[in-house]
Amino acid sequence: MTPQTLARRAYAQPAAPTRTPRDTEYEAISRITQRLKAAAADKKGDFSAFVQALHANRQLWSVLAKGVSNAHNGLPEELRAKILFLAQFTEQHSSKVLGRTAEVEPLLEINMAVLRGLRQKGAA
Repeated sequence: MTPQTLARRAYAQPAAPTRTPRDTEYEAISRITQRLKAAAADKKGDFSAFVQALHANRQLWSVLAKGVSNAHNGLPEELRAKILFLAQFTEQHSSKVLGRTAEVEPLLEINMAVLRGLRQKGAA
């Protein structure tokens, strides 16, 4: 292999573009939202998968809440407070969904709104 070939490889474009933290958040929320949506559509056929998807969504919001609770988080305080509120709502509403006293749609709507916000800010 020649030095020119080695140099080209070293400075070539990476195969995959660099992902930002926002991209990573978007991907995680999107994946969990799609899983929850699919499991909700078939919850009568596979309630266990629905419970697992609901749990994954709760875990997601727990991670988000922990992130915005960190004193070094760079988000504006008002946005951090809103995310904490949504995390608390998600926890409480998920319990109601499991108790069959509430529907899953508000949780899906919240996730979709967050995804839209992440995409808008990413485009700005």
